[in-house]
Amino acid sequence: MTDTAVAGPVVQQRLPRQRADASRNYERIVTAAAQLFLERGADVPLDEIAQRAGVGNATLYRHFANRNELIRVVVLSLMSCLSAQAEQIGATEPDAFEALRRFAHASADLLIGGLCAVFSDRLDLADPELCEAREQMEDAFELMLRRARESGQLRPDIGVGDLIVPIVQLTRPLPGTAQATVEPYAHRHLELLLDGLRAPQRSVLPGSAATLADLRLSAHRLNDEPCTTPNGKPVH
Repeated sequence: MTDTAVAGPVVQQRLPRQRADASRNYERIVTAAAQLFLERGADVPLDEIAQRAGVGNATLYRHFANRNELIRVVVLSLMSCLSAQAEQIGATEPDAFEALRRFAHASADLLIGGLCAVFSDRLDLADPELCEAREQMEDAFELMLRRARESGQLRPDIGVGDLIVPIVQLTRPLPGTAQATVEPYAHRHLELLLDGLRAPQRSVLPGSAATLADLRLSAHRLNDEPCTTPNGKPVH
């Protein structure tokens, strides 16, 4: 758990093969963009992003043709980082529920709720690369929950969405407040959530487990756009 989580890991998995100096500039731009998008919103001037990154405007435009391309790369970077964290924690943490706990806090560190709020109306949900990255991320999430469930530590009536939705909400700023106001409370409240996920369950939950497919379907209905895999197959 850190106070500057968005400052680095969000770009680690999306860097293309470039010269070392170009790669560093690319990483600085995406990191600065993620920070400023959170602080100021998706319309923050690109000149300010270049300044925060410590590069010239021309360098930014060499890497990113326009604002939408930069937003797209930030989101792809975030999803790749989440997938990599899930895989790394799952491979190194022998206790299945502790792995789930560590991953939940790592996700909160990335302030995914704040970024989702910024980009909610800026993304093409049918973008094949975004769909593929999301599927990889979801597979890593599902594996982590399945291991916790099979270990007997996770209550059986929980789906991935039951974890992701609260993390998004806990890391989304309250109306009229800045992103920084949620950070002191997100990890504290997340621990309360995790206590509620442990088996044996102490209550009967209304409805059914929230799967990522349920969340995806709701998002597509809201945006009235289909999501397809890279081979053109609709995602249901």
